[in-house]
Amino acid sequence: MLQQDQDIFNILLEAVSEGVIIIDSDQQIMELNTTAEVLFGYKKRELTQKNLNVLLPSNYHRDYSARFENLIKRGKPKSIKKLKDVFGLKKSGDLIAIEVELSPFKIYNKTYIMALVKDVSEKKETQKDLMLKSSALQSASNGVIITDALKHDNPIIYFNSAFQNLTGYSSKEILNHNCRFLQGSDRDQPPLEKLRKAIKKGKNCQVTIRNYKKDGTLFWNDLYIIPIIDKKGIVTNFIGIQNDVTQRKEAEAERNHLSTIFDESLNEIYVFDSKTLKFINVNYGALSNIGYTIDELKNMTPLDLKIQEDEAMFRKKIDVLIKKNVEKLEFETVHYRKDGTTYPVEVHLQLSNLGEKKVFVAIILDITERKNYTEKLENKVEERTEQLKVALSKEKELNKLKTQFLSLVSHEFKTPLSGILTSSVLLGKYNLTEQQEKRDRHIKIIANKVQYLNNILNDFLSLEKLETGKLNYNFTHFKLSKVIDEVIYNANMLLKEGQSIKYPDNIDDLSLFQDEKSISLILSNLVNNAIMYSPEHKPIAILVNQNKTTTTIKIEDKGIGIPEKDQNNIFDRYFRADNVSNTQGTGIGLNIVKNHLENLGGTINFTSEEHQGTTFTITFPNIAKQ
Repeated sequence: MLQQDQDIFNILLEAVSEGVIIIDSDQQIMELNTTAEVLFGYKKRELTQKNLNVLLPSNYHRDYSARFENLIKRGKPKSIKKLKDVFGLKKSGDLIAIEVELSPFKIYNKTYIMALVKDVSEKKETQKDLMLKSSALQSASNGVIITDALKHDNPIIYFNSAFQNLTGYSSKEILNHNCRFLQGSDRDQPPLEKLRKAIKKGKNCQVTIRNYKKDGTLFWNDLYIIPIIDKKGIVTNFIGIQNDVTQRKEAEAERNHLSTIFDESLNEIYVFDSKTLKFINVNYGALSNIGYTIDELKNMTPLDLKIQEDEAMFRKKIDVLIKKNVEKLEFETVHYRKDGTTYPVEVHLQLSNLGEKKVFVAIILDITERKNYTEKLENKVEERTEQLKVALSKEKELNKLKTQFLSLVSHEFKTPLSGILTSSVLLGKYNLTEQQEKRDRHIKIIANKVQYLNNILNDFLSLEKLETGKLNYNFTHFKLSKVIDEVIYNANMLLKEGQSIKYPDNIDDLSLFQDEKSISLILSNLVNNAIMYSPEHKPIAILVNQNKTTTTIKIEDKGIGIPEKDQNNIFDRYFRADNVSNTQGTGIGLNIVKNHLENLGGTINFTSEEHQGTTFTITFPNIAKQ
């Protein structure tokens, strides 16, 4: 029976998965199973009757000896004492992490302790590894979350401090919630659809999405999700690693914006190597203007586009930039296009860096229009200068003419007035009947002088109205013969000895719708001039021709004529030909005639030969345009 009990005890002892060590009250090892042998590396015979301290590191001896004594003194059966964070000492001298359950029991009034020993080295290593990984996750700069894929809506079950710092949400607002709260109402982003499909299929996925912090601030997030799959192939969790790439996105946006500016600028922009001078990049504005392709330009240098500048000269010019003596160069030159045409440019050149490489950036402005404008402006200035010279010359001439005019007017008024005064005095002396002829002669002189002065005053009045714009034409129907009759009647008083005016033929039926007063003034000036500049006994003829639309009148004389050198200026105000300087006149009559005719839609021209006579021809519409 004893042998049978021993066998049963041994079987039970070996059936226990933990190491079993039975210790007496003196802490002597009485029994152990195979698991304990393997655990500590001893054979049973090497440990039996040995003190328990052989399996404990020396620094544990005193502490555990006290614990065992205390447990034996109490000696309560079925009381279990669990010891954690305990280390055992193997035969090899290695330490192993163990967990021990101490259970006292009594046989024949003698107390024993059964120690169940479990090797937890692997568990400790795993815990240590997990703690290290958890610490790493907590100290990571990237936000990390873990979700439970087996729960409804895949809620967050873990997050690190970086995630919380990044988003600004509290633990309560994060845990047990789907991470879609980070998108707020911005959930129509195309990358989110890609993310949803990957989660549904349990696949890895990387997307860049817009997220929003608790305070509403936008941040760009590079999200990488990794599924955790168990031994059965079931996705149990997802790990999400988040990286705030807002600065990168903003930098990309800025680069894209600058790139757009670079590409779309209408100015030409060239980037070329500071050593080889070969072009690295050019923008659209340059390609469209210069005519080369980007591949062609990459085998070219700025010297291939310039006129009359060799490499030595160009390198000397840009050396001040390389030496940083100046920050920017500005100069003008001329560029060749691919088709051989040239155009002026203004170059703005700076030194820059492209990675580790030093490059030049040239902004080229096509200044063709500016040059053309400058040239036009210079021509305009030259033209205006010339015009000012002419105007100044004319002003000087006009001042001279005015001076002459004032002198002339003084003379023209003084002479007739002196004649009138003289004739008036003489009239008073001729009282006798037989002196009537003398009285008539002086009366005629007075009448002629008064008529002459009246004509001058009419000219001045007409001139003043023309200059001030106060002249109003009064268009009426009248017979042409009426006007000519009045003109000839008034002119007869001015005729010299032997002079006569030939009346035009067949004018009784001719009518006009014109300004009668102006037509009369025009004809009076021309007829009076013919009388004034013709010698005695020379005829003056008036010729009239009228068709359906116009009337033409010619005034012919056999007078002194107009010198050829003065004919271009004969209609200028105050101008008088050299051969009439001793004859009365103001030099404004023909100017007034020409202005009136032009206002009435007519013209005036003449033919003249010195000492042979002059013919003035005027033409004007039968019916004036109002």
